[in-house]
Amino acid sequence: MKTTIHIWDLPLRLFHWLLAASVIAAYVTAKLGGELMDWHGRLGIFILGLLLFRIVWGFIGSTHARFSSFFPTFGRVRTYLRGQWQGVGHNPLGAFSVLALLSAVAVQIGTGLFANDDIAFEGPFYHFINKSLSDQLTGWHSLLFNVLLGLVVLHLLAIIFYRWVKKTNLVKPMLTGKKDIPTSLAFELAQQQHTHGVGAFRLIISLLLSSTIAWGVAGGVEKFFPAQAAAPQPSTSSNADF
Repeated sequence: MKTTIHIWDLPLRLFHWLLAASVIAAYVTAKLGGELMDWHGRLGIFILGLLLFRIVWGFIGSTHARFSSFFPTFGRVRTYLRGQWQGVGHNPLGAFSVLALLSAVAVQIGTGLFANDDIAFEGPFYHFINKSLSDQLTGWHSLLFNVLLGLVVLHLLAIIFYRWVKKTNLVKPMLTGKKDIPTSLAFELAQQQHTHGVGAFRLIISLLLSSTIAWGVAGGVEKFFPAQAAAPQPSTSSNADF
């Protein structure tokens, strides 16, 4: 017998699909270049905001969104490899995938903040370092995207594997937030842990923190700490002796 439970909250699902769409859009704008590089930069800041939200939400969000609920500890991995793991969220190997993807996105954003394209685009932190280091980080930004792409491909292959081999649909729960699990497991989990809902206050805090930091990175910081001092104005006074 199966029981339908709510597993992925709406903020988490929105984060998932917005991140996927934003990464695709950032890739397309970077490849096309030109005036679209401005949009590439804006998308980078938006992805930064999404990533910051996910990090905060991973500590104060709903039960299954919290890192503590799925972090791949040694004990959890060992239990999973023995075929004894029971859970409704990310399994330990899936947790590795999630953390790897978030880390890869973080590296992309971090290097992109200092990058330049030698034409018209400069990351918001470009002026805080020298040109040589910016060029190096730009190269890493381009190269490491292949790592992110590889992780995405592995993620998609895992979804296909679970769908056709294990007969488990991983996409539907990320769309609806609901998942069918054995009734016995649902009852056991209900007895073992106290569940946390979304919580309006915690959601507002997460949104405020992530959006404020993203705003600061996008230009707010530079308003308070200018990267370059204003150029001295030429003197209009005469040096002639009277």
